[in-house]
Amino acid sequence: MTTQIPTAQRPDAEVAALQVQKQRHYGRWLGVVVLGVLAAMLVNTLLTNERFQWGVVAEYFTTTTILQGLGRTLWLTAAAMGIGIVLGTVLAIMRLSPNPVFSASSGAFIWFFRGTPLLVQLIFWFNLSALYPELSLGIPFGPAFVTGSANEFITVYVAALLGLGLNEGAYMAEIVRAGIKSVPTGQREAAEALGMSSRRILFRIVLPQAMRVIIPPTGNQLIGMLKTTSLVSVIALPDLLYSAQMIYSTNFQTIPLLIVASIWYLIVTTILSIGQHFVERHFSRSENKPVPALAAVRRLLTPRREATA
Repeated sequence: MTTQIPTAQRPDAEVAALQVQKQRHYGRWLGVVVLGVLAAMLVNTLLTNERFQWGVVAEYFTTTTILQGLGRTLWLTAAAMGIGIVLGTVLAIMRLSPNPVFSASSGAFIWFFRGTPLLVQLIFWFNLSALYPELSLGIPFGPAFVTGSANEFITVYVAALLGLGLNEGAYMAEIVRAGIKSVPTGQREAAEALGMSSRRILFRIVLPQAMRVIIPPTGNQLIGMLKTTSLVSVIALPDLLYSAQMIYSTNFQTIPLLIVASIWYLIVTTILSIGQHFVERHFSRSENKPVPALAAVRRLLTPRREATA
């Protein structure tokens, strides 16, 4: 009766004679070939199809009208996201409040602005004067201190900020709420045991830890907001897309001008994606930072040496 010698106990010659069979991934190679053919076809049609009119694209890529529209798009994206983040944080705190009035009010706001299309909201704010020709500021159910025309106050920029900012606030509220709830309750209980106030616990303990969960979807929302600003073209705000539309409405070069707008959107989106990567890495540095084994051993042995000394 023969006994099998474990691999670890076999002589070196026998171990060296063992042959390692490489696993072949035919499906992967097939996928690479298919993707390579599709990429080659795409490059070929971009270079050989004269209807793309790359000369026209280069001509209008840095024109004043396009650059001004790009600046308005960037400003609108930053302003609307600022409103959305601040409003979303407040709504998330209200939603998690034990006060039923605050919680219900926040839930109703989120329900309404997430349940109606953003395009409808933009058009509604732009035509607010049809419901309220005059806007006033004063004591509720009492005298008004300031009164003005709604048409003069609700400009295209104000309507765009109201539509984009309030809608984004509803989505950011759910993102912030999920981030706050991801923090273990023991963190808050430990802080309360130390006598910290609720406000200090929120801003010093809970929110810093919740940022690891909040940042990734917020970055996606920012990139989405950049592209969503193109909806303001329906209220004639001259953003990047509307600026391209104004040009091709006169020279009828529709495809080249749409390519110009698309390239600018891709450039800004790429920059924002890179920035999002570094911000995520900053808030996740405590999780991703490796601890060398030697340093850990030294930390464990140091107290013993001091105690023996």
